[in-house]
Amino acid sequence: MSGDDVRAPVRVVVGVSGSLGSVTALCRGAAEARRRGAELWPVLVWEPPGGELAARRSAASMLLVDAWQGPARQRLLEVLDEVFGDAGPGVPLHGLVIRGTPGPSLVETADREDDVLVVGAGRRGWHRAFSGRVARYCLSHAHCPVLAVPPSPLEAALASAHRRNSWHLPLDSRQLS
Repeated sequence: MSGDDVRAPVRVVVGVSGSLGSVTALCRGAAEARRRGAELWPVLVWEPPGGELAARRSAASMLLVDAWQGPARQRLLEVLDEVFGDAGPGVPLHGLVIRGTPGPSLVETADREDDVLVVGAGRRGWHRAFSGRVARYCLSHAHCPVLAVPPSPLEAALASAHRRNSWHLPLDSRQLS
């Protein structure tokens, strides 16, 4: 067997931000990795406060990169712990924190034809105009299959409950069953 016959393992790359949609995508990505016998690569992409352009203008921002990247790493670890706990996902896990723009960074990470890129598909309804940009970017630019995971029905229920609470509307307990 020559060195050319060795293939890189199949990877399932999942965009993780900590949102409910990204947690749903992470769970679906883990299931996909188990089904394929692949490695799971959860990726959290972060941008400096004010964006990359603002960070480039300020010399002080270069000193703060570690201070900004630390919370991003911590957030990824928290999400992985919340989703998988001590048991883990059941497949090899390679968490990655990247400084950049989410869509291009995820597409660049999932750069092999046999990779699978899993992203949350954004919200439904009038929120759709303001979300889903990352999923749309990945679907149109990736060179590998992209699995766009729709939001959990729980997300809509939580948003509705939040609106009711913020508007101080009474809750009909018959809706809970």
